[in-house]
Amino acid sequence: MPPRKAAAPERAWVRLPSGRRLDLLSPTPFDWTDEDLATGLARTFRWGGHSIWPEPLSVAQHALFVLQLRRQRTRHWLTPAEELRELLHDADEGLINFDCISPLKPFLGERFAALQASLSAAVALRYRLPPWGAEEKRAHKAADIAAAAAEAVHVAGWTEAEMHETLGIRAAVLARDPLVARYGGEPWRPWAPGVAAERFLAELTQLQAKLG
Repeated sequence: MPPRKAAAPERAWVRLPSGRRLDLLSPTPFDWTDEDLATGLARTFRWGGHSIWPEPLSVAQHALFVLQLRRQRTRHWLTPAEELRELLHDADEGLINFDCISPLKPFLGERFAALQASLSAAVALRYRLPPWGAEEKRAHKAADIAAAAAEAVHVAGWTEAEMHETLGIRAAVLARDPLVARYGGEPWRPWAPGVAAERFLAELTQLQAKLG
């Protein structure tokens, strides 16, 4: 009998819009372009893609929301590296095009958490992100949770009572959209993916230029 062919290894990489290959099991900082990242985040949706608007809310818009909120709330100027760290806090989601809703996370297990951690480490290395200090992390989490509260009510359609009682988000709901002052448009309305990618990429490029 002819020798049996060895089984082909399972494919663990994805092809990005630039043509580059991202190895999900062993990512490196050179596996994507900034444009790939911006496009991926703009096409990855929060809240499972559910929205009371015609469009879903992208992770790219959320990232800019959190950055703008941190700028407004900080007692001192954030450094370009700190701002970049805020902008890229969910960057791994744009590389796998998946923002897992909270109720599903316990079912995905440790292997998926390890995949996310390895992607985040590659992002931190590529963009030279400083590690989080305890106070900085608390400030970031407060802004991230405030963004989630606003998105739950203004985008996903939860009532404020449901947001507190069902989702367990303990934050006040913002009345004003912090992105309107910078970009204009209708408050709380999700941007089209192309718009979100363009604005995210512009911010990413500007911050990297400041770092030199």
